[in-house]
Amino acid sequence: MAPKVYLMCGKICSGKSTHARELRKEHRAVVLSVDEITLALFGQDAGEKHDDYVARAEAYLYRKSLEIVESGISVILDWGFWTKEERDYARQFYGSRNIPYEFHYIDVDDAEWHRRLEKRNAAITRGELDAYYVDDGLAAKFAAIFEKPEPGEIEIIIRSR
Repeated sequence: MAPKVYLMCGKICSGKSTHARELRKEHRAVVLSVDEITLALFGQDAGEKHDDYVARAEAYLYRKSLEIVESGISVILDWGFWTKEERDYARQFYGSRNIPYEFHYIDVDDAEWHRRLEKRNAAITRGELDAYYVDDGLAAKFAAIFEKPEPGEIEIIIRSR
């Protein structure tokens, strides 16, 4: 079976990383995560440079994904692909190289999303989870940025409960 790139789309804390771990086992794939890199390097302290670090990490992971796929191993990109522009870029990036890809959209309703954010923040506060703490202001910012995929943009839709 030819290697494929699986792209996780959805809001922060929607279940993308959980789904990515399941896909990793199912397809013997490598998960590449922007959050994993930025947290390892900067912790919660990236501050005003966070967006720049994220952009750099994404560019690096795109390049690294090519190396992995060329080695015959599937890749899972575990970041949000929050905007149509980001999704279009990924389609062009892999499509122009004839690399099979598949978007997985994790759809979660607002009430469940807020419940998950509270649970995640509590786990971070207790030191049980290494992830970004998302306060109300940051949650509102993320919700405003996220562009729900249009029909035809996504190959797999998972309704998260």
